[in-house]
Amino acid sequence: MSSDLIQVGRVAGAFGVRGEVRITSFTAEPLALVDYKTLLREDGKPALTLTAGRAAKGGVVARAAEVETREQAEALRGLKLYIPRDVLPEPDEDEFYVTDLIGLAVQTPEGDALGTVKSVQDFGAGDLLEIAPAEGGATWYLPFTREAVPQVRIGDGVVVAVRPDEVE
Repeated sequence: MSSDLIQVGRVAGAFGVRGEVRITSFTAEPLALVDYKTLLREDGKPALTLTAGRAAKGGVVARAAEVETREQAEALRGLKLYIPRDVLPEPDEDEFYVTDLIGLAVQTPEGDALGTVKSVQDFGAGDLLEIAPAEGGATWYLPFTREAVPQVRIGDGVVVAVRPDEVE
């Protein structure tokens, strides 16, 4: 994936019988997807051109110029949708985009290496950082809360984490 693209959603499937597409939104405001109009594929090529949309649980239900039937909409299920990074405003000094966390080193407050951030997931109860351990092995999840992640230093490429005892 090009580093100048940010994932903003994923096609969840069809809605109704007229070719509308259900999109799970990864934006703070789901209807922002409609404002972006052209959503891209991972390789940067156009995926969907949204012509209309309305809020729905977990995202939006949208009309796309490329989709006319329920079958076409259903065939897009799982398609990851991106926008160019440069259409987003620069975050304030103490802010960042969640995607900026991926690949950062994870260390204890004492500076011991724990691994790297593999992904950021939300299974419905808030963001979780998926950590790939420095020593290899199975990944583990860390709640993205102030208690578990007291510092994020994007400029240094570091996430400071307090690892829960039950994960060790």
